[in-house]
Amino acid sequence: MDKFLITGGKKLKGHISVRGAKNAALKIFAASILTSKTIKVTNVPEVEDIARICDLLKELGVQILHPKHGEYHLTASRIKTSSLNPEIAKKLRASIVLTASLLARTGIAKFPHPGGCVIGKRPINLFLEGYKALGAKIKYSNNIYEIRGSLIGAKFTFGNISVTGTEAMIMASSFAKGQTILKNCACEPEIESLANFLNSCGAKIKGAGTPFITIDGVKKIKGGEYKTIPDRIEAGTFAILAVATKSNIIIKNCNPEHLDALWNILRNAGVGLKIRRDNVEIIPAHLRTFDIKTHEYPGFPTDLQAPICVLLTQAEGQGSVHETIFESRLLWFDDLKKMGAKIFIHHPHKVSIQGPSKLRARNIKSPDLRAGMAYLIAALCSKKQSIIHNAYQIDRGYERIEERLTQIGANIKRI
Repeated sequence: MDKFLITGGKKLKGHISVRGAKNAALKIFAASILTSKTIKVTNVPEVEDIARICDLLKELGVQILHPKHGEYHLTASRIKTSSLNPEIAKKLRASIVLTASLLARTGIAKFPHPGGCVIGKRPINLFLEGYKALGAKIKYSNNIYEIRGSLIGAKFTFGNISVTGTEAMIMASSFAKGQTILKNCACEPEIESLANFLNSCGAKIKGAGTPFITIDGVKKIKGGEYKTIPDRIEAGTFAILAVATKSNIIIKNCNPEHLDALWNILRNAGVGLKIRRDNVEIIPAHLRTFDIKTHEYPGFPTDLQAPICVLLTQAEGQGSVHETIFESRLLWFDDLKKMGAKIFIHHPHKVSIQGPSKLRARNIKSPDLRAGMAYLIAALCSKKQSIIHNAYQIDRGYERIEERLTQIGANIKRI
């Protein structure tokens, strides 16, 4: 398996462009099942998670053309099975949303418990409860869920705010008979983007991007074209990397409005920022510590929690991180401590980090996507050579990261 060889201690300089949002593109790919017509998707990040959902879609019968980098044409003229391949689905958390489009299109979906990063329990009860509210029947045997039913519009309130749950219910309800009202919905930009695209194809969705969404069912939708929105998590990661390495970097092709929570934190910590319409310049400055608490959008995103922990090791003073979304997402610190970080664990959801610390190079295995990227940032902050194993985890969400970081002066190789 590939690994990254990193020699840190250098200040970086230049500009780096943000790719399309993986989490947005995955849902559009899933939505391709809703229509027999072709969907053209551009600005798609060429990452492992996209490759895996393509594998799943092809087995379902979706024809996929990939004429050039970042562009895909998906045509689901005929669905030949409603069963997701367990071996692939178990590796990809986003596979769960395929159940929504399969259920809407064919009236049946069979799938295993979805996989992905090991960051704690990722229950699917919200999806099952939502499908039940729409009239579906659910069976579970031999580690496979089977959902059947002709869906009927209903009122449904999410017990917990869920991005993927909201997206799945939007898709499932699009063909349900009558009106569906969803409450306590997630408000992430990816959700609004999905709804806008489906509406352009003939769906009737109102309120996406707010806690209250109304869907009037339609009988069918047409094809269309979708340009993937910029990846706000990648943009935030690059900003944190720039601050941690005391580098002057311009982050291009992003939507700064999607990261207001991060910009507020960095400003208060003393970081210089020049925010423009579609790019942000990070200006090095003496870094003061800060406290964060992850929260659903528009709060501080849980997917930036690991990188921001590395940043706190380079700030002066003691700051804290309170993780409120995933119960095991603060349990990745062992190697960061061995690199020299001073981390105090209060309980599984809250830590304090004392800085600044001189981080030492280490031989590290990437445990998951975001923690893997955090270790990469830590390696760039240290002054000797680190090796990050299991590059696959980082490849799941960051396209050709070693090539892009090399262009701004990083000493990083894939071996």
